[in-house]
Amino acid sequence: MGNLPPQRITPDYPFLSVGLDFAGPFTIINRKGRGSRLIKCYLCLFVCLRYKCIHLEAVSDLTKDAFIMTLRRFIARRGRPTEIFSDNGTNFVAAAKELGSFIKQNQEPLFDFASQNLIKFKFIPAYTPHFGGLWEAGVKSAKHHIKRVIGNSHLTFEEISTLFTQVESILNSRPLCPLSSCPNDLLSLSPGHFLIGRPLTAPPAQYLGDSKENYLQRYERLEKIQQHFWQRWQRDYISEMQQRTKWKSNAAKLSVGDMVLLSEDNAPPLSWKLGRVLRLITGSDGIARVADVTTNRGCVRRSLVRLCKLPTAEELRG
Repeated sequence: MGNLPPQRITPDYPFLSVGLDFAGPFTIINRKGRGSRLIKCYLCLFVCLRYKCIHLEAVSDLTKDAFIMTLRRFIARRGRPTEIFSDNGTNFVAAAKELGSFIKQNQEPLFDFASQNLIKFKFIPAYTPHFGGLWEAGVKSAKHHIKRVIGNSHLTFEEISTLFTQVESILNSRPLCPLSSCPNDLLSLSPGHFLIGRPLTAPPAQYLGDSKENYLQRYERLEKIQQHFWQRWQRDYISEMQQRTKWKSNAAKLSVGDMVLLSEDNAPPLSWKLGRVLRLITGSDGIARVADVTTNRGCVRRSLVRLCKLPTAEELRG
């Protein structure tokens, strides 16, 4: 496991360095009443790298203008970030091809907008979602349960925006650590403390978990969906708080010049992409986790977990 980057451990304002990811699509209706039709919308997630605060935005479509307006709404409410980290586009969301090609097709206009606002866009290497574990965990916490609690319900854009905001409040109220070491202090530190200086609390509402949807108004159905999300998410979050063991030893033994096999998710049958390691890129702790590989189609940058070293003649004889 590598060292945490400076953006994770240096105290500063919330949302100064953020991770960005998209999720979806979600099916909604364009308006209430008879004659409505189904359309798509998407979830845009911003996560603060320092304090794990989460900001959720509903996006109507995958266009450059829609994303820039989403970014403007985020800046207007949370302040302008100095750095935005994101996936590389080719694996933006593996299940949705339109999400995967969105950033790739609009890199130049997004860079122009960001540079005008003194924002740096930084992309992690391709096919390495574990490099963006912070925002991937946020997408899992939000999207995994939102899709399940919505089910076959078709909300309007205003309703799903409200739901995303309520989900954001739930995620920002999660306990991170004790607020003090006093044995009589039962309060915990949450991302909400860094946003408003105190815990986020919801106004009391009637429990609707056992109510039938046929007898509920649209707002009550939305409240029931939020309560259902809370029940599912809190069970998963408690289980994730248990100790996890991962990447405790350095198993990579690549050297410059080694022939490797590139692990590609969408490679056609019998097409093995081979290459030779051109350069190993080390982190602040001196351990290499990314390499530049020369292939017959040029030089590509890949994480070591996506490279499989071919045994040499000496290793085969030994």
